[in-house]
This record gives sequence, C-alpha cells and structure tokens, in this order.
Amino acid sequence: MKADNSPQCLIGLIGKGILRSKSPAMHQQEADALGIRCLYQLIDLNVLKLGLDALPRLIDSAELVGFAGLNITHPCKQAVIPLLHELSEDARAIGAVNTVRFAQGKRFGFNTDAQGFAASFQRGLPDAPRTQVVQLGAGGAGAATAYALLKLGVERLFIFDVDAPRATALARNLERIFGAGRIQVARDLPAAISHADGLVHATPMGTREHPGMPLAADLLRPSLWVAEIVYFPLETELLQTARALGCRTLDGGGMAVFQAAAAFEIFTGRQADGERMLKHFDSIPGD
Repeated sequence: MKADNSPQCLIGLIGKGILRSKSPAMHQQEADALGIRCLYQLIDLNVLKLGLDALPRLIDSAELVGFAGLNITHPCKQAVIPLLHELSEDARAIGAVNTVRFAQGKRFGFNTDAQGFAASFQRGLPDAPRTQVVQLGAGGAGAATAYALLKLGVERLFIFDVDAPRATALARNLERIFGAGRIQVARDLPAAISHADGLVHATPMGTREHPGMPLAADLLRPSLWVAEIVYFPLETELLQTARALGCRTLDGGGMAVFQAAAAFEIFTGRQADGERMLKHFDSIPGD
C-alpha cells in the first residue's frame, strides 16, 4: 500500500453548544481541495459538562497531543487570553481571541472575526450608509464587529448591551484606538435606532440555544439595514422580520466563512480560497 505523504493538520473548536457548527466541514473540505489531510474536532463544553474553569486544561491537552491550533468561540474568546503567550495586533486591540496557533513551544492568539465580518460586509452591503450604526452586543464577537465597523468608516457607533458596564468597557477600549467622539454607549436603544442607518446584531440571541429576537420588532423600519453574526440558523427571526419589512440584510454566513478562511491560513500556512469556501458552506447540510 502506498503511503499517504500529504501534509496533515489537527485542529479543533472550543465553545458551548457547537455541535451544529459548520467549521469542521468548511476546514476539511478546503484542506481536501489543497491536498491537506485535516482532522477537525469539536470540543463542546456542554457535552463535556464543563465550565470556563476547564479551559486551561483543554488548551494544555490540545497542545500536548499535537493540535496545530484551535478555534475559540462563545463563551471563551476573552477567557482564553491569559492562557496565551503572544497576541496579534487585532486580537490585542479587540480584546478577544478566536484563533490559537501552537508553534515553537508558544501559544499565539489571533482574531479573525473582525476580518471575516469586514469581508462579508464589503461583499454583501458595499454601499450601505455608515453615518450612524447601532450594535447589539459587547462580548467577544461584538468587540470584533465593532472594531471592524470603525475600520470600515462608520462615523458614529452606538453600542448596546444588557450588561451596561461591558458596553462601557468596550467603548472605552475602542476610544483608545479610534479616538473620542465616534463610539458611544446606547443608553436609550429606541432613540439610537430611530436615527441609525444600520443595525448589527452580535449576541447569541437567535441561535438554537437562545431563540428569539434581540430587540422589539417595532424598532425596525424599512430604511434600516440589518447585519447578523448568527449563522445557525442562517435565517434568524431577526433577519426574517427585517426582510419582511423591506430592510436590506446580511446574514452571518459570510462572516463565518471569511473568518474561517483566515484561520485556515494561520493553521496551515496555505492561502484559503474564500469564494470556494462560500460554496462549501452553502453545500453543508443545515439551515
């Protein structure tokens, strides 16, 4: 039997409620297209009945058994930072990590969420007005999308979170990078949305584990564009409601794909084909 000398890569994803994730199929199909043998493992805290306190042990174990790296998702994107040796510029600025690379005996943290959201936005809403935007959510994913929105030229970004101190902390961090005046905490959500061009949703609301709408439907209006980060299901209640009103919408699939493409390059050193990965994403069973 002829030996298989293809490059090999063992990677995984740590998070809660991730069994429906399309990350394994996306990475493995792109690896196949590039002649790489890739094994992608899901490490679901819910399935393992573990909390965030188990994260150090999981990172240690993955490094010990030879993982090339790990994707990191809710609720671990910020908790993983103290466990790493070095952070990329974006990860340090955002204060959240979604990709960890093991190399030279060190753990390197990256954030490809911001890059993924920006690529998806430019592809799906390239001419959307950006004078005033409201974002729901100030967690790890929200930190990345807020950073991306400001990089994309949003003039005034209002951040709302049910945890008001978390929204304030994110706003202050972004001010250090982008200067004062462009970022505010939304104290009055209806008022902020009434003057906004667009709405970005960056919380787990709308996923299978957290069904429902992140805001009252009567706050939406046809002139508002709506961007979502949730991708399972791809058609969240928020997007369905917004589209029915005539809003321009952007689903979370593009962010999921383009952040994965950037992470794939970090793991393998090979450039991923984003458009090919989009086709792979669309072909993966699920809704």
